[in-house]
Amino acid sequence: MMMTMEGVAVKLPSYSFPIIRSPARCVTRNFRPFSISASTLKEGHPAAPSVPPASLSLGHLTRPDFPILHQEVNGSRLVYLDNAATSQKPTAVIGALQNYYESYNSNVHRGIHYLSARATEEYELARKKVSNFINASDSREIVFTRNATEAINLVAYTWGLQNIKPDDEILLTVAEHHSAIVPWQLVAQKTGAVLKFVELNGDEVPDVDNLKDMLSRKTKLVVVHHVSNVLGSVLPIKDIVLCAHDVGAKVLVDACQSVPHMVVDVQDLNADFLVASSHKMCGPTGVGFLYGKSDLLSAMPPFLGGGEMISDVFLDHSTYAEPPSRFEAGTPAIGEAIGLGAAIDYLSGLGMQKIHDYEVS
Repeated sequence: MMMTMEGVAVKLPSYSFPIIRSPARCVTRNFRPFSISASTLKEGHPAAPSVPPASLSLGHLTRPDFPILHQEVNGSRLVYLDNAATSQKPTAVIGALQNYYESYNSNVHRGIHYLSARATEEYELARKKVSNFINASDSREIVFTRNATEAINLVAYTWGLQNIKPDDEILLTVAEHHSAIVPWQLVAQKTGAVLKFVELNGDEVPDVDNLKDMLSRKTKLVVVHHVSNVLGSVLPIKDIVLCAHDVGAKVLVDACQSVPHMVVDVQDLNADFLVASSHKMCGPTGVGFLYGKSDLLSAMPPFLGGGEMISDVFLDHSTYAEPPSRFEAGTPAIGEAIGLGAAIDYLSGLGMQKIHDYEVS
């Protein structure tokens, strides 16, 4: 998150990112430089402000929450600017992981003893927190995965291979992350589908007007980012979804860079699938999630076979559990999911609208 980017005696130049508000126009927001000097810090605490909290920015106020920033590198206090790759973790998240391993480490959904019951309760509570955070209609629409990459692959190898046929079209933009392109290349190779790419416009952001023009009854899936960590563009997902649904296409949204920075409401966006990674939203690595509309998830075959994803097992066949268990084979990343829940508590406590307002002001 941008709030962890602030440090001592650091001043960044002003720069602008194009933000797409509608297909018809592109506006530019100026991002203010921010800095904090050594004189604003109390002696004895590497990040505590010595000026009234009301005069400090959200970044200044939250810096003490991140232990990794309380150190010096090459003689200067650490300033971390690589949040697009992975965010740092607040004390609350680190504590949640430690508490799980120290207090109730156990497998989930497989025991009736105290530790297993508590681990299962906390794991499923984390799912509910994710569901509430993005306003899903039901927590069963949330599937825990290793990361957003696995979530996209899950959709590709279940819904994709089941529904995409020869000569069908998959529409993407040239600005998509590799993890949102390569799985669909593989699906196209297996099914005979055609990949089509939306180019950038004169503002060097995806041309949404062109995307709309490229939609047709052959289009079965549209794969788009919500926010680009390279271009800084914010695509009008709700508008794209409306146009895609008009031709019968589904929409998968890569929300890795939007979920940590703004209010994301999947019911309002009406996207069919949405993916995000914990490690970019102040949570642990090794866990992410897939949101999928319940009717779509229920119709999708399993992604991996093994424990937990089955209902009954016979020697010659098996029946499968309902989502989300159907897509969570084997022992999951329990502590990491609980840590993601703690990260959501932390972000929600700050307020996502407040975070967004701070970043664009």
